[in-house]
Amino acid sequence: MKENKLVIFQDQKIRRKWFNEEWWFVAVDIVEALTNSKDPNGYLKDIRRRDEGFKEGWGQIATPLEITTKGGKQKINCVSTKGAFRLIQSIPSKKAEPFKQWLAKVGYERVQEIENPELAQKRMKELYKLKGYSDEWIEKRVRGISIRDELTDEWKKRNVKTEKEYAILTGEISKATFGMTPSEYKKFKGLKKENLRDHMDDLELIFSMLGERVSTEITKNEDAQGYDEVENAGKRGGRVAGNARKDTEHELGRPITSKENYLIEPEKKKKLKHKKI
Repeated sequence: MKENKLVIFQDQKIRRKWFNEEWWFVAVDIVEALTNSKDPNGYLKDIRRRDEGFKEGWGQIATPLEITTKGGKQKINCVSTKGAFRLIQSIPSKKAEPFKQWLAKVGYERVQEIENPELAQKRMKELYKLKGYSDEWIEKRVRGISIRDELTDEWKKRNVKTEKEYAILTGEISKATFGMTPSEYKKFKGLKKENLRDHMDDLELIFSMLGERVSTEITKNEDAQGYDEVENAGKRGGRVAGNARKDTEHELGRPITSKENYLIEPEKKKKLKHKKI
């Protein structure tokens, strides 16, 4: 699959890029296709100005990606299929419905996943298999994602909404669980932009899940409200997982945290190698 590709909607060129296992579309191209505006950048700025959702969450909807332009490669705001739908909602245009159908054709997998989350989970499992992960590891990873989603859903309900707050809370739970924040943990494993949990072994995933699951339960049981109370619940949930990790390390006689990652050798091969030893 080509990393960059141009597609056409009603004679309008839409640039897109393959990123995070799905197509991302250039936001201003979508605006131009739906409005025929001579100044799509200005139109997009107006949308962001008048739409409260865009004011607060533009950084979650759009991602600057490197796109080939006449002047060379430049970073331009792009949206996923889900983000494109959100953008369409703010544009009064007769072309909106035909554009949705067009999106369904060029990004159909993502559209189907939005309507049926089970398809997203199935596709995720297939992608991990192709990358060389074992079925047992994949089940834990998928379960961990579900537990993480339950936790962030609770945070949203309790007036914790910004990505910065999410990152700090996640860091507190990780610090209490493993003695390292996610950024410290990535450095420990020799990772840079890679997803940390994609490079955790079974036990690391299990303790990650435990810390977040207990944090969710404490948050719900105490009906924590606002950042400070939610942070307190997260620290305590992480501490429960941290104590369990220390007990496990004492019984096994080795640390749970591991410098191993799967940048060079897939998890499945490492697992087989360990079984032979």
